[in-house]
Amino acid sequence: MFVARKRILFIVAMALTLCGLATATPQGLPQELQPLWDSMTLEEKVGQMIMVYMSPPDFVIENNLGGVLVMGAHLSTRNQLQKNLKNIASRAKIPLLVTIDQEGGHVNRIRSLDRKWEKAPSAKEMREMAPEKIERTAREIGATLKKTGINLNLAPAIDPPSDINGRETFMELHGRSWGGIENIEKARAFVKGMKASGIISAAKHFPGYDSETNSDLQMAESDATEDKIRENVAPFKALAPDAPVIMMSSVRYTKISDAPAVFEPKIVKMAHNIDDDIVVLTDDLWGTNLRAWISGPEAPLPNPYPASEFKKVVKAALDAGNDMFMTTYPTKAVDMKNTLLELARQSDDYLVRIEKSVARILKMKFRAGLLTSH
Repeated sequence: MFVARKRILFIVAMALTLCGLATATPQGLPQELQPLWDSMTLEEKVGQMIMVYMSPPDFVIENNLGGVLVMGAHLSTRNQLQKNLKNIASRAKIPLLVTIDQEGGHVNRIRSLDRKWEKAPSAKEMREMAPEKIERTAREIGATLKKTGINLNLAPAIDPPSDINGRETFMELHGRSWGGIENIEKARAFVKGMKASGIISAAKHFPGYDSETNSDLQMAESDATEDKIRENVAPFKALAPDAPVIMMSSVRYTKISDAPAVFEPKIVKMAHNIDDDIVVLTDDLWGTNLRAWISGPEAPLPNPYPASEFKKVVKAALDAGNDMFMTTYPTKAVDMKNTLLELARQSDDYLVRIEKSVARILKMKFRAGLLTSH
């Protein structure tokens, strides 16, 4: 269907060009995507940059969203989830990234889908297996995800097992770390198994979760030196050909910046320097720690949180160089969209910046085979 629509999209693209609404094609966009790109409105482009907690089909379609995040609560009613995903797929111009956080161990969303996975092995357990067994296990888990309608997994967590002071990191303590560069072939086996079942992998948490603190609950800090950070980045470089998405950390790496990694341009640029086509994904931008950092750590977090402050969160993520923005608060996806639209309309620099991210997302979807089946 995607190929068959090229002629129609070309006509639409020509109309947009004549109206002065089309923009230059981003460098490196595959020829197959040119008609789609030329047909997209700015609203459709901006929507591709947003990943939201799984929401009703009408909401996803109306806002042209690029991805949804599926959690355990959605899997407990799998039939309804699949019905909603089919509804979206039948109406969406561009296929969704249907995302889950399935690491195994403590982060085991699929236990409700199949009793077989009630105790899916953690990263720490899997890194004790032979690569062949890891790949087979990941392929079987991936098949369960694919059958449900999922196509992107926020794993593996290729975070360091210990921080610069030799203490166990939060990820290692909870069995979520793959153990650093020495286990990269085992992490690659996990990714290969997922890919064999049609699941894209997102490596996380860039540039390596080097802290003992849970950044979901409070501001986590690392005093890792730049040399240590480069060491922690090595697994991301090694895995890059197989994992086209990198998910950012919310840890503050104080030797580089006062800002959490997701808001620090120097750190996000390190991710893009691995491969310019990598899609860099934020963690939940509605996270308490990130909003608190934007509003000022010395003051209590405003409640209700002002829309003007959340605009600062979105702008900080864009300025840092992130490509795709996540939120677990669905109505805030609309605020994200409106903020990005406002910035793109105010500044050609922001428009070019946004379109570069959208092109990365489309290329990633195309290479993963999502667009060719649309």
